[in-house]
Amino acid sequence: MAKTILLLSLVALTFSCLAFAFEPSPLQDFCVADTTSPARVNGLACKDPMMVQASDFSFSGLHIPGNTSNAVGFVAKAVNAVQVPGLNTLGISLVRLDYAPWGINPPHTHPRASEILTVIEGSLEVGFVASNPENRLISKVLQKGDVFVFPVGLVHFQRNVGYGNAVAIAALSSQNPGVITIANAVFGSNALIASDLLAKAFQYYTLKMAKQMLLLSLTVLTISSLAIAYEPSPLQDFCVADSMSSGIYIYIYKYIHACTHEFILISSLMVQANDFFFGGLHIAGNTSNAVGSSIKPVNVAQIPGLNTLGIAIVRLDFAPWGINPPHIHPRASEILTVLEGSLEVGFVTSNPENRLITMVLCKGDVFVFPVGLVHFQRNVGNGFAVAMAAFGSQNPGLIGISNAVFGSNPPIASDVLAKAFQVDKEIVKQIQLKF
Repeated sequence: MAKTILLLSLVALTFSCLAFAFEPSPLQDFCVADTTSPARVNGLACKDPMMVQASDFSFSGLHIPGNTSNAVGFVAKAVNAVQVPGLNTLGISLVRLDYAPWGINPPHTHPRASEILTVIEGSLEVGFVASNPENRLISKVLQKGDVFVFPVGLVHFQRNVGYGNAVAIAALSSQNPGVITIANAVFGSNALIASDLLAKAFQYYTLKMAKQMLLLSLTVLTISSLAIAYEPSPLQDFCVADSMSSGIYIYIYKYIHACTHEFILISSLMVQANDFFFGGLHIAGNTSNAVGSSIKPVNVAQIPGLNTLGIAIVRLDFAPWGINPPHIHPRASEILTVLEGSLEVGFVTSNPENRLITMVLCKGDVFVFPVGLVHFQRNVGNGFAVAMAAFGSQNPGLIGISNAVFGSNPPIASDVLAKAFQVDKEIVKQIQLKF
């Protein structure tokens, strides 16, 4: 009996720890950053919500290539809370990555975020290194439309393995993920780390030799990470989902950790690069339906390695004048960028204001939808439109307003809906027949 009580106590303690996500859940619809405020908070102080405009949630120019004329043949264009004040407290951001032929994004870490990347053009060799003592390299070559995941805090890299330019879009599970380039941090710190210390750390006699060694191998840097997301903070490098498992999801692997709201862990020795990979995001979806849109999600169901990492990505295709109807993601904020065409986008604040914040996006524009708010997209062009969106959850959920209200099983009583929408019951019944 005592052992049982002890086990239950440990489980309860673990649950209580998991309840504290990387960042507190917002207490209002949004907290648009007030960059002029002298207040010092974890994030940025909030602007008066009545002063908020659609431009606070948007950014333009993500379709414009960056300048890769530098030593590594690479440049990153970040879209975080600095560029989009509306991202403040929402726990997600976006970045465009440009690579010259054989250019590299050198080994680095993001101390506060996991990353999900998709290739827009070209081919990339990508990889990350597990922490001590395994220091295992998990690597793969990606083609256009492929997706790969980099767990929070782990050393990772990308390299263009083609003779043409390459482009990728990546989402990160923090409004301010941070970046620590290993070479810069170790050999370019201010003030410099003592050369004899580095020589001993890298087991070489001179700093010059240590630098050469660094260029030939990936060195694991142990990072104390605190990411901004609603998902529980990982207690290991990754927790790849085992969708075949059943029962109480508790495992002992260096730590006691409960996965009751996640999937159970696969042994780290069984994990492969494919557990962090998805192919085909460049393939257009079928928009021959009543709303003229198609959604291709890439979440933990498609990539087991996303489990516990608090991020996902989706491709959205729109026929001319097609719509993604009003809907809610109950567990995630969303950041969207237009790849082709023009989209009218918007979200509605909560009661009592119910204010519509909307604008038209063109290719390369970015827009943010705060967690839990009703939002939509509509193609306002005569051609097809394509967008890519990322979410601050491995499983953001989707509640289509019309489906949930008029297509529930069993149906909501027609007199209830008639009163709620202030229309005749027959109109409600007619709408219910369509769902």
